[in-house]
Amino acid sequence: MESLITAAARALEAGDPLGALNRVALRNDAPSLALRGIAMAQLGDLAKAKSLLRSAARAFGPREAVARARCVVAEAEIALVSRDLNWPDRTLAAARATLEKHGDLANAAHAGHIAARRLLLLGHIEEAERTLAGLGPLPLPPASQVVRELVLAGIAIRRLRSEDARAALARAARAARQAAIPALAAEVEGASRVLDTPAARLITRGEERPLLLAEVEQLAASEALVVDTFHHSVRRRGTVVPLGTRPVLFALVRILAQAWPADVSRQTLIASAFRARHLDESHRARLRVEIGRLRTKLKPLADVNATKEGFALAPRRTRDILVLARPVDEKHATVLALLSDGEPWSSSALALALGTSPRTVQRALDELARANKVQCFGHGRARRWMTPPVPGFPTGLLLPTPLLKT
Repeated sequence: MESLITAAARALEAGDPLGALNRVALRNDAPSLALRGIAMAQLGDLAKAKSLLRSAARAFGPREAVARARCVVAEAEIALVSRDLNWPDRTLAAARATLEKHGDLANAAHAGHIAARRLLLLGHIEEAERTLAGLGPLPLPPASQVVRELVLAGIAIRRLRSEDARAALARAARAARQAAIPALAAEVEGASRVLDTPAARLITRGEERPLLLAEVEQLAASEALVVDTFHHSVRRRGTVVPLGTRPVLFALVRILAQAWPADVSRQTLIASAFRARHLDESHRARLRVEIGRLRTKLKPLADVNATKEGFALAPRRTRDILVLARPVDEKHATVLALLSDGEPWSSSALALALGTSPRTVQRALDELARANKVQCFGHGRARRWMTPPVPGFPTGLLLPTPLLKT
């Protein structure tokens, strides 16, 4: 019977969950429960997979710490795919330590990759880099190499290092071919498309055009004054003026930058920045105050000059003013950006990733749902949000070695 367990584990490693289930579907011993859980996860039944893995962890005896730890790692990966970002990372860290202690370095590395991917989703890039660096140059099986390179590519993309991202994705593609797992190859292909898809829009002198990631990287190193709508800041080279906590000031500088070198009338600035329908003297007074504040903020980079009709930007030590805008203007663009990965997110996970309140995220989701831009399924704590259409199978649920290798 142990030969069936080994064969099922090998089938899972090769990306054949149905083959694994054919061998252990009728067995309820701890190893079979664990293998069935991983197989169900690969097939997309994440709730059943989580239940089976927990049952397996309870069924393993006190001397089978490694097997229990592998179940924890598999459950953590299910939480990652389910976007359950509140899943206790200490539990995963303890499982990783157990695997390292007992010499299962491949699965310990896989646990580290899961932790790094979670940190990347939360925007903790430095911590994700430290987690990967702590794994060391281990010899990994091809499937685990793919996961590692995808994390490295994700970090490089967020760091605006397009060449590093392409190199990591090329290594991931080679490892995926060695693994011969179609789901992994498809995941790498999907990640590679990001580099050839417009990442932003460039607006200058009243015209706009799409930018690829490599072009955004070049823009960051240029001498131009950039109004960055992604980070709500104004920057040139190493000098950055953050305006994320001053939305009115950022709205004003964006309007002025998009019109540069022309000026913008006071009426237009008031209507756009203050969203006022009927203008009166109080709005004009407020505009003078906010322009004064903007001048103080932008002093290292630009001036705001008064004209006969309104105001105009005057950059310092550069001849170009550019606006770096999102690919699509959308009120809730940050929520849609997270949902664009095709995975189901809970509102609490979105709030955690965006660093905002669950109530704010829920209001955004309700507006997007009314506009048919997102859809949900489930109820209560089990409710998840996605951008349509719903994808068929998760692709990341692959342990790098047979679950029960000793």
